Amino acid sequence: QLRLVESGGGPVQAGASLKLPCTASGSDFDYYALGWFRRAPGKERERVSCINNVASAIHEDPVKGRFTISRDDSKNTAYLQMNSLKPEDTAVYYCAASRHGGAVCGAIADYEYEYWGQGTQVTVSS
Repeated sequence: QLRLVESGGGPVQAGASLKLPCTASGSDFDYYALGWFRRAPGKERERVSCINNVASAIHEDPVKGRFTISRDDSKNTAYLQMNSLKPEDTAVYYCAASRHGGAVCGAIADYEYEYWGQGTQVTVSS
């Protein structure tokens, strides 16, 4: 079982960068696939990025080329590096962990993420 805690959010200007850590407590962190999701006001939750347990990652089209997911298993931490932030990136960002750690990230359905953090707010102003 994992407990996930996100941090690093806050208000920023468009064009700025933020790095969101997601720190886990629990065992076998290196086994899990990790995902970053976001929920913008009035919108459905969407996946942003995913990294599996062999560090193969995907990024969804709205953030491709601007965001990078990574993991440091020695620190039980996943990261989301966000560059060139836009107002439309404003959302609550959540990290999540899936037991399907060895799967191709694109094959992991949202409901297969068993553990979720409480989220961190990112607000990008123009």
